[in-house]
Amino acid sequence: MASTDVAAAEVKAQTTQVEEPAKVTRHQEVGHKSLLQSDALYQYILETSVYPREPEPLKELREVTAKHPWNLMTTSEDEGQFLGLLLKLINAKNTMEIGVYTGYSLLSTALALPDDGKILAMDINRENYDLGLPMIEKAGVAHKIDFREGPALPLLDEMVKNEEMQGSFDFVFVDADKDNYLNYHRRLIDLVKVGGVIAYDNTLWNGSVVAPPDAPLRKYVRYYRDFVMELNKALAADPRIEISQIPVGDGVTLCRRNY
Repeated sequence: MASTDVAAAEVKAQTTQVEEPAKVTRHQEVGHKSLLQSDALYQYILETSVYPREPEPLKELREVTAKHPWNLMTTSEDEGQFLGLLLKLINAKNTMEIGVYTGYSLLSTALALPDDGKILAMDINRENYDLGLPMIEKAGVAHKIDFREGPALPLLDEMVKNEEMQGSFDFVFVDADKDNYLNYHRRLIDLVKVGGVIAYDNTLWNGSVVAPPDAPLRKYVRYYRDFVMELNKALAADPRIEISQIPVGDGVTLCRRNY
């Protein structure tokens, strides 16, 4: 939610000395992620461009995920749509996803890939993935997904050692433990092909990357903020990639491998 809206509400309450029940706008829906400070503008994007094009299995998965206690971990609908279009633009076929949760971004990817496309999907929690699996199967794309339960780093280390795996991925989406993003990058840069793309999610981290040191932040936001900022600096200085940081969802940084 927009911090300016919260601040304005607090000022109004202090000025009028009248307690009013907090309004829950659609911008504050569970699972919502957006850096836009206008509730109406974000809802306009969803209702005009996203929801009319959202496939039914994705809609069902979004609704199932909204009931999960960790729903804020999900990929936002507009980001899912963006990823799907991006995959088609680069003609991706062999992809990887680190951090799956219930699979909204995974299903968005699977729907965008050709019928013989592949996704190596990794997550430490199979139970969450199983929540979305019925919708993935309903969409007819389960055959594209190779799900591996467990930490991603050991598997990435194995793949890096395999010469046949080096430079074999067209696209990689990372939405996992932020304190390991740089560790992922050190390995993924060898696994994605020259001209391929790595997308790192949450690189604006609730807008906290520009918050002052003494700003009141939730514990998990404060803890991971430094890791996110360290990643952003490292990506900007990495000559092996071209980058673009996009304010979609909670911030997505696209990295195209140059060499």
